[in-house]
Amino acid sequence: MSYAVARDRFVSTVQWIGSALGGGFVDGGVHPRFGTRNFILPLGGGTYVEVVTTLDHPAADRAPFGQAVARRAAEGGGWLGWVVSVDDIAPVEARLGRTSAEGHRVRPDGFDLRWKQIGLLELMEDPQLPYFLQWLVPTEERPSAGPRTSTTISGVSIAGDAASIAEFLGEPADHPLDQIDVTWVEDEEPGLVSVEFATARGPVTI
Repeated sequence: MSYAVARDRFVSTVQWIGSALGGGFVDGGVHPRFGTRNFILPLGGGTYVEVVTTLDHPAADRAPFGQAVARRAAEGGGWLGWVVSVDDIAPVEARLGRTSAEGHRVRPDGFDLRWKQIGLLELMEDPQLPYFLQWLVPTEERPSAGPRTSTTISGVSIAGDAASIAEFLGEPADHPLDQIDVTWVEDEEPGLVSVEFATARGPVTI
C-alpha cells in the first residue's frame, strides 16, 4: 500500500503511521527515475506500507509515478493506491498493450533494489485500480522482508466498481484480494479510501 504526502508532511506522516501500526519505518531511499523517495514499514503476512513523497527533481514531473504522487499530495495527501505483486509481468504487459517501466532505488545500505512496474497510467485515469509490480531481486531483499511489527493488513475499503477491478485483475469481483477483506463504499471520487490493520493493540483504520 502506498501513502503519498507533500514533502513538508513526509517525516510527520511516517512517524504518525508508524506509531499507529506499532512499528518503525526504515528509510527506503530515492527513486531516481521517478523523482520520489520513500520510507518502508514491513508488515506481517508478506506485505508492507510505504510513505512516499516527491523530490525537487525533473523526473517527478515526467514519470507517471512521480506525477501520481504529486497529484495525491496536492489533494492533501492520503492513500495513493494498492499494488499487486506478480511473478511474471509479461501477461499484464500483453493485456495492457505496452511494456512495463523499470525502477530501482539504492537503499541506505547500498543494495540496489530493482523491479518492473506497470499500471500507473490506469491508476491516474481511474484511482480505484491497482498497479502491478514484478521484483527483480531475491525475496529476502524485498521491502516486505523482515517484518518490523506483527501488524497485518486485514481489509481495504475501495470506492469504485467491483466488476471493473475484477476484470482488471482477472479475479472474482466478490473477493479480488487473497486473505484481505474488501469493502466497496460509495464516495464522490473512486480510489482506495481506507486500510484496516490488525495490530497487537487491536484494529486500526487509516
